[in-house]
Amino acid sequence: MKRLFILIACMLLFMFTSSLAQEADDIIGEWYTAEGKSLVKIYKCDDLYCGEIIWLKEPKYDDGTDKIDKNNPDESKRTRKIIGLDIVWGFKHKDKNRWTHGKIYDPDNGKTYSCKIKLVDNELKLRGYIGISLIGRTTVWTKKS
Repeated sequence: MKRLFILIACMLLFMFTSSLAQEADDIIGEWYTAEGKSLVKIYKCDDLYCGEIIWLKEPKYDDGTDKIDKNNPDESKRTRKIIGLDIVWGFKHKDKNRWTHGKIYDPDNGKTYSCKIKLVDNELKLRGYIGISLIGRTTVWTKKS
């Protein structure tokens, strides 16, 4: 009887942790940023979640050259191409449909913000902020179908 109880407890624990891991991975995929300006691929990086730009609606400047990270405060990074640039990183799954403790980089202004993410249906609501999340801005990304 004791063995049966231990077996059932182990099975329940396995099912519970398996569903939590699956839920944590719901963020993985390709997401269109606001106004469809770019497509970000979110992937697992170790035990965290990160994301890189894999497509731009307008990938080149008027002169035909690739868009680069020209506003980065680190001068040595200003020649990096925007496509392939990691713009979200360090997210931990907190609980149902929420990831926290991450960072988001805005190549338009070269600034990095603390960030948290909430998944609602097929949308990611990213809240970038400095200090506390009350002082920040939310942007919505849509899952690529």
